[in-house]
Amino acid sequence: MTTEVAGYIAAWQPSSVPARAAAFARAVVTAAGPHRRDRAKNLLWAAGRLAGWAIPLGLEPAPQVLLHPPVTGRFAAHAPGLSPPARRTLRTNLRFLARKVVPQLHPADAPLPREHAKAPCTPAQIDGYLALADAQPTAARRMRATGLVCLGAGAGLIRGDLRQVRGSDVACRCGGVIVEVRGRRPRPVPVLARYHEPLLAAAQFAGGQLITGGTDPQRHNLTTPLTAALAGGTGLPRLDTSRLRATWLADCAELLGLATFLHAAGITCSQRLGDITAALDPGTEAEAVALLGGTR
Repeated sequence: MTTEVAGYIAAWQPSSVPARAAAFARAVVTAAGPHRRDRAKNLLWAAGRLAGWAIPLGLEPAPQVLLHPPVTGRFAAHAPGLSPPARRTLRTNLRFLARKVVPQLHPADAPLPREHAKAPCTPAQIDGYLALADAQPTAARRMRATGLVCLGAGAGLIRGDLRQVRGSDVACRCGGVIVEVRGRRPRPVPVLARYHEPLLAAAQFAGGQLITGGTDPQRHNLTTPLTAALAGGTGLPRLDTSRLRATWLADCAELLGLATFLHAAGITCSQRLGDITAALDPGTEAEAVALLGGTR
């Protein structure tokens, strides 16, 4: 900590913060040792607001008391007169002070693994899977395997949504091919143009039955025999429906210009995209077909 920052901390006594609260703030921020004046200012305000709230409640203005996680958590959640952004900022600064001043109360968080999105299949891999599907020994197996690839890479369906699609759920509408999803999130999904013909053939073969086979869509291993059959000796990895969905997502993102939008907006994380789009009109079925590359 520089002499300038130390002097600023020692002289800090705003009129809006009681003397005992200011003394507590100066002590804990000095112990934390910030390197910049603006950082020291933010930490002083956080500690001063905390002490100003806690001391009238009878809490001792000591670091091991006021910087204890339940105290800082209750202050951030319930102290009056704070906006939501202020609460988040104060909580972050108080956690920083606690880790510096009373680290025994804030053991380091154990690192948690972060799962990344599955890598999309390449066009050559999709061609390989469709070729393996076409090489299956029976017509039923050929149509089911083809339908699996087309529903995954062409409409982005996985798990229950994929298992519950019947041949009658696939129809030509709005200038494209639509899959009516009947799972937990019912919705029409336009199919990418590349997969129209093979999917329509698989749907016609299935009729009113499940495209991927079986009679009970609740069976969790319904597609396992199909994915096993599409792992041949052609250098292809075993088919993964999550990778098929990632392929559809990547293809649609490219059509929408999503990478260009994120780059222009300076966004590297999609955490708030759901909030941004929640109130937007998703458009009509015909608009979705045109936008998502489903036009025949």
